[in-house]
Amino acid sequence: MPTQASDITIIGGGVVGLSTALGLLLAGQRVTVLDGADSDFRASQGNFGLVWLQGKGADYAPYAELTRDAVAAWPGFATMLQERTGMELALDQSGGFEFFTDAGELADFAVDLERQQAALGNRFSHEVIDGDALRRKHPEIGPAVVGATFCALDGHVNPLRLLRALRSEVMALGGELRTDALVRDVAATQSGFDLTLRDGARIGAERIVLCAGLGTSALAEKLGFVTRVRPQRGELLITEKLGTRLPFLSSTIRQVDEGGIQIGGTKADAGPDDGETLEVMAGLARMAVTILPALADVRVVRAWGALRVMSPDGYPVYARSLQHPGACLVTCHSGVTLAPLHATILADWLEGTSNAPDLEAFDENRFALSDAA
Repeated sequence: MPTQASDITIIGGGVVGLSTALGLLLAGQRVTVLDGADSDFRASQGNFGLVWLQGKGADYAPYAELTRDAVAAWPGFATMLQERTGMELALDQSGGFEFFTDAGELADFAVDLERQQAALGNRFSHEVIDGDALRRKHPEIGPAVVGATFCALDGHVNPLRLLRALRSEVMALGGELRTDALVRDVAATQSGFDLTLRDGARIGAERIVLCAGLGTSALAEKLGFVTRVRPQRGELLITEKLGTRLPFLSSTIRQVDEGGIQIGGTKADAGPDDGETLEVMAGLARMAVTILPALADVRVVRAWGALRVMSPDGYPVYARSLQHPGACLVTCHSGVTLAPLHATILADWLEGTSNAPDLEAFDENRFALSDAA
């Protein structure tokens, strides 16, 4: 017979699962988190660490609003985690750039930002800066950059320290974190759910929250959810540590708090393959030197690929199973940016309290109306 774990069992121990667990623990629930093996695909351990609003939800106002709330909540969230765990998350929200070498792409993105501005009103501001004006402020920017956009609300954080701090605080609050506990099967029972792990162990769960990243789809189907996720590969470079600080942050070039420059921004539908490719790596290096020519003499010391978790339309999904009450699904590709909300208001939504946010715009019924799922 399966052993009973807790009031709520969270399947997935990445940033999304742990943030959700933290919120439920703070709300007084008993929580177990089932985390997979280190060899599993893990977006939380390979991402870029951005806390980013610029361009988010330009075509979907609810996502723009959700992201704006999350970005605004990050300072308090970081302070809380740092005070509780003693871990410095290296949050920096001093603003971020999107750089462009193609005038048409800059113009198109500027239109996107105008749509985002219309959705958010005075809760969002941005600048569109031509290349010459940009170089007057940042003369180190290369001549091929035709312009940039800037949002003062954008920032970044150390994602590995965030993950470590979340793990630490979940356990400090009495949550059970089981590692190497990949869930292979799930079945509804009269009293809740029966989970079968990779090693054959069985766990009983009264309620479950599916936050399994790229492992979501197979389990979602068993629970009556229509959401299917897909992998999107991003590749990254990181340079040797530099003694001087980079004078800007962008969505493709950032200096981590330890001193290295992280370079990324690629997107590829490569299936379940997180390997890096020489062609893409060379392209990342060329892009970085085009934007910041001084990087030409800096050594690259590491490179890797990582898989993003993408819903059919790219937006988060917060869904309750109609077939199996007690099962919820949470998935998104912006787990770092949305972490403060997953650790606070999402608990109210999962518990159905009077303070629960309206997340109807992110229900999976939007997929049931098309073949996208």
